[in-house]
Parts: sequence; C-alpha cells; structure tokens
Amino acid sequence: MSGSHQNNASANVPARLLSVAVAGGMILLGVAIILIQLGLDLPAKLLLSATAAASALVYWRLPALQSRIRADPELRDSLTGLANRRAFNDSAQTMIEAMRRRKRGVALLLLDIDRFRAFAGSFGHDAGDSLLQHVAKTIRAEAPSEAIVARFESDCFGCLVSFDPRARERIDRLADRLAIRLGQPVRMADQDFAPRTAIALSRIIGDDGSVDQLVREADLALIAAKARGDGKPLWFEPAMQDAMAERNIIITDLRTALAEGHITPRFQPQVDLGTGRLTGFEVSGHWEHPVLGAITADRFLPVAEACGLSGDVSLSLMRQAMAGARDWDPSITLSVPLVASQFQDAWLAQKIIKTLTECGFPAHRLEIELTENALFANLALAQSIVVSLKNQGIALALDHFGSGHSSLAHLRVLPFDRVRIDPDFIRNMTADPDCSAIVSAIVQLGDNLHLPIAAKGLRDSETELRLREIGCSHGQGPLYGPMLDLAQVRQLLAEKRLLAGVSSAPVTTPRLAG
Repeated sequence: MSGSHQNNASANVPARLLSVAVAGGMILLGVAIILIQLGLDLPAKLLLSATAAASALVYWRLPALQSRIRADPELRDSLTGLANRRAFNDSAQTMIEAMRRRKRGVALLLLDIDRFRAFAGSFGHDAGDSLLQHVAKTIRAEAPSEAIVARFESDCFGCLVSFDPRARERIDRLADRLAIRLGQPVRMADQDFAPRTAIALSRIIGDDGSVDQLVREADLALIAAKARGDGKPLWFEPAMQDAMAERNIIITDLRTALAEGHITPRFQPQVDLGTGRLTGFEVSGHWEHPVLGAITADRFLPVAEACGLSGDVSLSLMRQAMAGARDWDPSITLSVPLVASQFQDAWLAQKIIKTLTECGFPAHRLEIELTENALFANLALAQSIVVSLKNQGIALALDHFGSGHSSLAHLRVLPFDRVRIDPDFIRNMTADPDCSAIVSAIVQLGDNLHLPIAAKGLRDSETELRLREIGCSHGQGPLYGPMLDLAQVRQLLAEKRLLAGVSSAPVTTPRLAG
C-alpha cells in the first residue's frame, strides 16, 4: 500500500470508529430495551453497562487518533498547525453525516484576510506568516472545541461548526466575535495594524448537502462580503448565484468598455451647509451595459479592483471629469474617490499629476478621497503618495470616517484637508440617538483640529438642520438631487451662473433639485 493510501486510511479511522460505535450502541440499546420488556432486568443491566464501557473506550480513543492525524505532516498545515484542506474534507463529511443523524445543522465560516498579499509584499514573508499565525490562533481560540478549523490556502481559513437549527444565533455570535477580534490592532513589523477579515457563512440543515456545496456557497458569499467591504459577516443567499453570473459578465466586458469610453462620470453635488451654496461635486462612475443595463460604480468597481483595473477606471473617470470641468466657475471643485488597491501603486501620485497636466485642470480644485482601508497594507507608501499630492496643491479627504479601527491615529499622521463622516451614521441620526451623538462628537473633534467635517448620505431636511446646528460644514446626498451627467451639470451651473465668465446669481435656497 502506498504512503498516500496509508494516510487516507489513517484519516478515515476516526470516522469508521465513530460510525461503528454509533451503530453498535444503537443495536445494543435496542436489545437492552427488549430484555427489560421481557422482565430480564439483570441481563439488561449487564448489557447497558457493557455499552457504557465501550462508549467510554471509543471516546477515549478518538482524541488519540485525532492527535495522530494532527501529527501527520500531510494532513496538517505546517505554518499554523491547523488541518489542511484534505484533512478538512475528510473530517467535514464525517461531521455532516453525524449531525444529520442527530437532526443538527452544520455551518461553515470562511475567512479571508483583506489585502494580505499587499501586506506580505510590503513587509516581507515573515510578517505575513506572523499575521497568518495570529489569525489561526484567534479562530481556534474562539471556535468551539468540536469545531473543525483548517487553513484552506494562503490567507483563507475555514471553520466548520454544528448547531441546533432552532438557535442559529449561536453561529452569528461566533462570526461577530471573530470579526471584532480579527479587526483589533495587532503589532506586526514594528507597526500597529488593524487587519480586516471578510467572513462568509453557509449552512446545511436536513438530508441534503455536502462539503463541496458548503464551500461553494461560502465562496460566493465571501465574494459578496469582500465587495461590500464593511467587515460584517455575511450568510450565503441563493440570489448570490445571480450576482456571480453578473460578476462574470462584468469581468468579460470591463476592459473593452474602458477602452471604448463606455464608463462615464456622474456627479453628486456638494453643498456648504452654512450658506446653501454649491461648492463642488463628487465623481462616480456609470456604465450603460448592453445586457445588464445601467450599472453604478458600487456594482462594477469592486470587480474592477479584483481584476486589477480599478486604477485605470479611476484615472479614466478623473480625466473625463477634469476635461468637462475646465470652464466651470473656479470655486467649484471635483472630489474623486480612490480605492484601496491604488495606494499600493508607488506611481499613483505621478499618474494623477500627469492627468492634471494633460487636462489643464488646476490642482487646487481637485480633492482626492481615500478610506482607511487604503492605509492598511502599507502606511508608509500611502504617506509618501499623500505628501507628493499635497506638494502639488491637491486636497485630501478621509472618506467614511468612523467605519475603521484607527481613525484618530490616521488623522494624526496624514495631512487631511477634510473628513467625510460615514453615511451610515448620517442616515440613522434622527432615529438613533447614539448615531447622533457620534456625529456630534466627530464635528466637535473637527473643530478642535481645525478640520472641516462633511456629511455624506444626506436624505432629509431634518438631518440637514441638525447638522447645520452642530456646525457640520458641508453635505452631500440624495437631498440635493440625483446623480448628474456632464450635460446636466452644465445646465445646473448655467442656471446658477457658475460657468466661467458668468456672474454668480444670489443664493436663494440650499436646494439643488426640485
């Protein structure tokens, strides 16, 4: 027998032993019940005692057998000490079958470290290995003792847990604890990092289901969780199958659409809350797809980032917006959000400056927005890029403030010109006193740091009034009208006499639409 076959046989010993033990125990228990019904109490007691002793022996032997598997290098991940993918598949199918007999469900948590390759590339493989070991240790510490925890590949981990179908919240709590613990700052390569881990979940309840199905569904949920980017665990839903089909279409057509100019800018107005005056626009992307119809940036940009095309998309939108905005009133600015992966490009600042020069657009009218995710993998490189942009007169805004784990530290080390509060806080201000208190605290922090605070996601007049009362400087969102294309922006600016060479009209209302 070959070594591989021997290892497979060893891996299946606990499964066979457990199956035989369960079947044999059921038979012996049935015989004991019959003996009791026949009035043969003594033989029944002897049989039950023997069954209990055999069960104890099985459960005493199982840990030893499992330890032998863990000691087998072909079944164990050498870096983290967890089971590898092969051992996981064997053990997982055994758990699924055992839990099916007990009418229990099985859930798979799939975990992926956000931008791990960029981190390891910047700080070296030793730092990357330390991060993987930290993640593995955290999962093993939080998972129940009976859970099967494995490292699948690179920075992807799996955790298989059984649960009572009537109490799925146990799995939700485990996923939430892992998200919180794995998002806490950890010291790596002489720096404090707050790694974000995407967590996806899938489940089997009832007679149908296999390991392959669990992993396939969790993979789809993981893609959706990474695209959402908020670090919150996400369960698989059947609609994700359709989302995957859409993603494949976008991947196929994106490069051609970019080359042929089918991805065009859209503009969201930004308003001074004190005066109601229009001050600028945030640039977003729009794609009229021949099959999928109108696609907004939040649908295609995560796919572009995964394909390595997000930088090309952002620069194309920036170039088109600048070319269209050259004759706008000099007071009108453009804010361009950049995705995290672009800040791993050492030539990013030069590319933006080159685009400015080619378009003849003044640097002081451009604002670059970045989120804290952009700073995770390589803060030193991000600082270098930011300094290069600032030296050219380009403004810098920290976007979605409050959603990360080290916002205050980033305000201290990077020269931001503005902070934009996470839209989730703004949307919930009127209904949630805690959100209102957080927004007030952020505005007060901005006052103390002499840093203007802007609110994103404004939808109603009540929230706008509250923001104005607490001193928030700027706002943007659906309250001020829909996203506009270049022609619509020009019409709006013409009406407000904000095209170059046209005198500005008096401000009569803070509304831009309606």
